[in-house]
Amino acid sequence: MGVLDWPGKSAPEGGIEHPAFYHMIDVGAVAECLLAPLDLPAERKALYALAAALHDLGKISASFRDMLREGKRQGAGRHWEVTEVWLRDFDDLLSGIAGDVFDRRDFYAAIAGHHGRPPIQEEFGKMRVAAGKEAQADAREATEALMSLWPGARFDLPWEEVAAQTWWLPGLIAVADWLGSNPVFFPPVAAGPDAEGYLGQARAKAARTVRLAGLDLPDLSQIPVIPDDWTLRPMQLAAQDIALPEGPALALIEDETGSGKTEAALILAQRMMQAGKGRGLFFALPTMATANAMFDRAADLVGRLYDGAPSLALAHGRAGMSARFRELIRAPRGPAQPACTDWLADDRRRALLANVGVGTVDQALLSALPVRHAMLRHFALSRKILIVDEVHEMGDPYMAEELCHLLRLHRRMGGSAILMTATMPVDLRAKLCDAFGCAPPESRAYPALTVAGHAQVTDVASVNTRGPVRVARLPAPEAALDLLQDSVAQGAAALWVRNAVDDAIEAVRMLRARGVRADLLHARFALCDRMRHERNVLETYGKDRRDRPGRVLVATQVVESSLDLDFDVMVSDLAPIPALVQRAGRLWRHMDRRPAAHRPCSAPLLHVVSPDPGQVSDPLWLRHVLDRGAFTYPLDQQWRAARALFSAGQIDAPAGLRDLIEEGLSGGDLPEPLKRAEADRIGQGFARTDHARQNLIDLTASYRQIKGFADDADFPTRLGVEQHVLVLARGTEHGLLPLDADAWTVDSRQRSEISAAARRVNALPLPDQTAPEIMAAKKDWPDWMQARLTMCPVAADGTICEGLSYDREIGLIFGLS
Repeated sequence: MGVLDWPGKSAPEGGIEHPAFYHMIDVGAVAECLLAPLDLPAERKALYALAAALHDLGKISASFRDMLREGKRQGAGRHWEVTEVWLRDFDDLLSGIAGDVFDRRDFYAAIAGHHGRPPIQEEFGKMRVAAGKEAQADAREATEALMSLWPGARFDLPWEEVAAQTWWLPGLIAVADWLGSNPVFFPPVAAGPDAEGYLGQARAKAARTVRLAGLDLPDLSQIPVIPDDWTLRPMQLAAQDIALPEGPALALIEDETGSGKTEAALILAQRMMQAGKGRGLFFALPTMATANAMFDRAADLVGRLYDGAPSLALAHGRAGMSARFRELIRAPRGPAQPACTDWLADDRRRALLANVGVGTVDQALLSALPVRHAMLRHFALSRKILIVDEVHEMGDPYMAEELCHLLRLHRRMGGSAILMTATMPVDLRAKLCDAFGCAPPESRAYPALTVAGHAQVTDVASVNTRGPVRVARLPAPEAALDLLQDSVAQGAAALWVRNAVDDAIEAVRMLRARGVRADLLHARFALCDRMRHERNVLETYGKDRRDRPGRVLVATQVVESSLDLDFDVMVSDLAPIPALVQRAGRLWRHMDRRPAAHRPCSAPLLHVVSPDPGQVSDPLWLRHVLDRGAFTYPLDQQWRAARALFSAGQIDAPAGLRDLIEEGLSGGDLPEPLKRAEADRIGQGFARTDHARQNLIDLTASYRQIKGFADDADFPTRLGVEQHVLVLARGTEHGLLPLDADAWTVDSRQRSEISAAARRVNALPLPDQTAPEIMAAKKDWPDWMQARLTMCPVAADGTICEGLSYDREIGLIFGLS
């Protein structure tokens, strides 16, 4: 046999086999195209292209060939594990790529481990026997031929940088292999041309493939990312002028809600890109809702970053539900008009590869956890400026540790980052700066723009025109009901933010019983209904609302971000200071549209339902007033928030905001009945930090040494109340159908999903999943979906099972409806 006689994959019916050797050249050519715009030495680019070409050397194997042609079970070792065997066997040929044999072995494992995890099979003798002596000779010949195509390949980094390269390389190869394996891009070619002749064909196909997939990198634009007819705000002006260091940079934008932090980040990111610190962007947000909002906002501007049309993608599990994203898919890539290709949109991991990506922070954090395809995510992010928004929402010890690790990982490959926040505590700020390897700022000034360890601007004027928000305490929920009833009667747009969904449902029922027009928004709606309620909420209470709606919205934390709402009157359950500041950001928000004279009250006032922090007689201090909402946040932080807030009597943003946040998190001696709660929180924090450290990838290890690489669910990006996903269905004469559609599709299933606390759901007699009508509806679901999602028919009266019902205007209801 010869090198062209080994198949790369099964031939299509009636078609021809594509030789594995040609496929390897295809993938090497794609890697060349992906590497072309990167600022790397020529010998390094040649080495990476050669590595990509060598990735499937293990397909030259009798075991693999017999599996394809005869359907035989494959012997010892899968083809990508056999790749490592051949590379080790041919070390004499490859010794010129790196001087140290142990570096080369780490490198071989990185080449082989392109299927989402490193090779763990070490029975090299058994794999060698199963592959066959004939294959060994041809694989050696193939290696020599591939080396002749990239003769300048050389790996000349110091040993301490080798581990980092072995993490990055599998991601590059995985992307190149994804494209090179696509028969649409690379249709089968019959054996014939020699290696050099076929490389010319492959290079032409690769250039077209990278462009059609949306992975080509347009040239950077020199025009400002913010149009000239915009009036820049103070933070945006600061972003234009602050000095940038050589090499990787970490910037922190700390400013109020509504101050234009996103545009400031884009200005800074453009300057970083023009300085060679990245060729793309990834916006990481805390939730899918905030990611969707950022996507809508960024889509209008990011095209100005490039001379050509960039690819733009939304990266989270429900990206297909975004109308703006659907519009971009298959849209023509006109000048400065971003678009998203089908190939990028097909998988949220691929979405990270777009020139500009927007998604949940989870997609980025997964690059620092030992999950399948972590290195692909790492490769995708390494070329980008990482922009993390709402960083204060990632201060939980588990997520904070992950974010620190992500920053270390990103900087290790030369990446730069921008962190945005309105209410980040100074200790979290210091921890993140330390993780990036920069000194944290000493100044506590707010607002502030900081390039960590290099420069800081603290004379940033405020854009706040509403003035301080006064704070008043309401001693019980009944007082809130009275206040809201009176306010609505005066035509106010009012809001009551409740900490618990059950409390929000109860509040709406009590308001409606009083004749008050009340709306409800929380996270325990099926997605189709939540989207419908959000649209109604934006219309009634949003930026363009009429002046005197005379209604009250009862909501949970879902209104703290992503929804641009404007209320005249606000009530909130007691919460930590950062949450209360976020909520207060929706009070008297758009003063340019509704100045004080147009409001039904004389000044912005935040009413907080809370017991007196000066009267604490037992550990149930908060439970006596807030019931279920008392358990949403740590009790000691709740008390400190109450003490700081009512002592200050106002939220004075920006001048007094930093002190209020710090006082609300750590100020004052706790009353004796609450000290146990603080000790428990601190202990849980240590446990969460330790849990994160055990899960995170060891940065000192090479790729092959990393353990794990299981499903994403086995290494969560965040800890919290475990959720159980239900899929709500309605019975029809045609069987079970989605809640608001006439057929089961990915879109209609997602629109019918609802999540609830697993401990509550699992205690109920949920519908039997082996019932014929349920099995018929789920027949096309993959096994993992069958295991994790529970289909729940909803009766005409809303009943799901005993103790659980669903109302499309109220949501998922536990207990009696």
